[in-house]
Amino acid sequence: MTFFLQMLSNGIVVGSIYGLVALGFVLIYRASGALNLANGEFVIIGPYVCLVIMTVYEVPFIFALLLTLIFSAILGLVVERLVVRPLQNAPTISVIMATIGLSSLLAGAVHMIWGHSTRVFPPNVFPSTPLKMGGVIITPVYLWSFIVVIALLIAFSLFFKFSKIGIAMRAVAEDHAAASSMGISVKFIYAMTWMIASIVAAIGGVLLGNISGVSPTMSAIGLTVLPVVILGGLDSVLGAIVGGFLIGILQNIAGGYLDPLVGGGVKDVVPFIIVLLILMLKPHGLFGSKGIERV
Repeated sequence: MTFFLQMLSNGIVVGSIYGLVALGFVLIYRASGALNLANGEFVIIGPYVCLVIMTVYEVPFIFALLLTLIFSAILGLVVERLVVRPLQNAPTISVIMATIGLSSLLAGAVHMIWGHSTRVFPPNVFPSTPLKMGGVIITPVYLWSFIVVIALLIAFSLFFKFSKIGIAMRAVAEDHAAASSMGISVKFIYAMTWMIASIVAAIGGVLLGNISGVSPTMSAIGLTVLPVVILGGLDSVLGAIVGGFLIGILQNIAGGYLDPLVGGGVKDVVPFIIVLLILMLKPHGLFGSKGIERV
């Protein structure tokens, strides 16, 4: 029972980070109808930048994180202006293919600048003394990561529901033409969407980097989070959060129990198996909206 609770607690933390990163996928899909397949590279650039600021310039973690988020926002804006905006009237597949090319470009830049080895954050970022709760060992980095992600998810939910920009983003997601006729700048909302998506990816990357180190292989989270988005529903913020928790929990439990029996690998394929099973019953995902076509 203790082993199950340990896998469950780890899955909750990892799943919360999945949900945060999946939020960026959902925002871009709602705004443009396209998937950002370079999201995994956005995840790994953030922790590398944060590490450089901390180790080279000896900046405390909190200030390094703030500078990283500013850098990530600028990166998202640059990508939107140079890659996405010229394709605004192009077919959706063109935007998707552009993000695939962007993914290769950013991955190559990461390898050239920081190499292939795994780097770790300084040990003083989070306390090192683990907590014991009913036999379950919870390291402070897991606990703080969970607290930070939950706080951010609540903050973003309130932002989308009550702020002027959040309401404008929801309006653009519903109908571009109607939102534009109401005086909403669709181009501005596009830029804000990419900036926010880049920021949440960087935060998720920094948290994951503190948990397991930073390496180019972290970009695989982009592929792992894709089933989370599909499971929750491509256009549902709530679905991204719920799907993140479901995938994170089931992935860790399956990995803990089945990987030792088959020699590994189950943990990597579980998200895709879950998505296939769910989509057989709910083709639009758990919370995705059903398209209505009038003929």
